[in-house]
Amino acid sequence: MMTTHEKLLALLERHQARYQLMSHEPTGKCEAVAAIRGTEIGQGAKALVCHVKGNGVKQHVLAVLPADQQADLARVAEAVGGRRASLASPAEVDALTGCVFGAIPPFSFHPDLRLVVDPLLFERFSEIAFNAGRLDRSVILNTEDYRRLCNANVVKIIQ
Repeated sequence: MMTTHEKLLALLERHQARYQLMSHEPTGKCEAVAAIRGTEIGQGAKALVCHVKGNGVKQHVLAVLPADQQADLARVAEAVGGRRASLASPAEVDALTGCVFGAIPPFSFHPDLRLVVDPLLFERFSEIAFNAGRLDRSVILNTEDYRRLCNANVVKIIQ
């Protein structure tokens, strides 16, 4: 069975994405990893696993936004027709992503994890950066390639 890291790299290679893979000291903190990568904090694609409920909805969502912004969980819930959202537990995160907090890439490889991306992620930088399913590996990816490959619901989810 492939790891999330392996699935991610296979996806990028299969679709000839323009990216760079970096190895570095393990970290999941946005500011620290941006400094290591040599990128702006806002280039970081922060990926949060959320549990949405209400209005007959029970859905897990991977909410992706620029790392220098804060998620509005009410907007995350609204994006999939729910009433409220909360951050998923570490066990849910592991089951849905195969990753620990801080290592989650901005792609969903699980059928029960719906991807929602804030449009600001596509607007400011020509490349985005994120931990690649591991705390010690990062990908710097062309933003347009991410938009093409992620197949996300693009909705404003930041505060």
